[in-house]
Amino acid sequence: MGFRVWKTAVAVVIAMYLAHLFGVHSPAAAALLAILGVEVTKKKGIRSALHRIAASILALLIGSGLLMLFGFQIWVVGVFVLLVFPLLHRLRISEGTVTGAVVMLHLYAYEDAGLHAVLNELYLLAIGLGTATLINIAYMPKTDSQLTAYRQEVERLFSAIFLHIANHLRDNTIVWDGKELLEAGEAIERGADLAKRTMENTLLFGGDPYWRVYFYMRTEQLESITRMMDLVAQVYQTLPQGELVAAIFEDISQTVKEDYYTGKAEKELQELDNRYKAMPLPGSREEFEVRAAILQLNRELMQFLAIAKKQKKHRPAAG
Repeated sequence: MGFRVWKTAVAVVIAMYLAHLFGVHSPAAAALLAILGVEVTKKKGIRSALHRIAASILALLIGSGLLMLFGFQIWVVGVFVLLVFPLLHRLRISEGTVTGAVVMLHLYAYEDAGLHAVLNELYLLAIGLGTATLINIAYMPKTDSQLTAYRQEVERLFSAIFLHIANHLRDNTIVWDGKELLEAGEAIERGADLAKRTMENTLLFGGDPYWRVYFYMRTEQLESITRMMDLVAQVYQTLPQGELVAAIFEDISQTVKEDYYTGKAEKELQELDNRYKAMPLPGSREEFEVRAAILQLNRELMQFLAIAKKQKKHRPAAG
């Protein structure tokens, strides 16, 4: 059973008790409004409550006016829908469409569109949506442990991917099914969604953006890894150049789990670039194609490191 279900149950009970306490007509409607008002984040809960209250007040004004003008006829409800629903959409408060319809239909059911009936609906809105909003603000589960778990999973998968690449560069007969690439994409997406919800649960000062920045960085790096895989597929010969870059991939499989950017792999790639320039030219077309793919792989790996360099923390000694 999800946490949102528990919050909804608590909101329903409190809303109905309050409605009974204040003598509001149709206390069950307060429970319905509380159900509609419970959201997954604090900011979304407040925003939705404001939209629903504004939409419902507008619906009450228009609905009561139509009912008093034309009477309690079924076709009047249809006219209400044709007038109010497009208006709420235009005003960008369409979240309140359902609550607006609920309060207007209450007036129709009571066959009373007078001031007392309208005030009763306003009390229901305040109790139902107010209770849900307070429950939303009061407590949201901590997500740090989940975010840390997603981070560790992403880093574990990146490490495994780099080891698979290194093994293929050393022995092109090794075949890899690429499942870690798909799993990494799913873990990053789940982590990014959770990081967004965590920010939405911070009402003051916008919250710490660390996790959103982290998963954005990993998204960019995953795109870079995907391009690397296309290049690795073109390495169909085992060459000394491939073995040299394989050693760097092995190093990165460990440093990818570190908080700090050390710059070690970047320096190794620059040195390797210089070594490539001093090597003899390819002796065959096949060797030329493979070495060209490896050279492009170096460039893409440098891009991967540039993303980490921009987003990760730097040790004081590294500048």
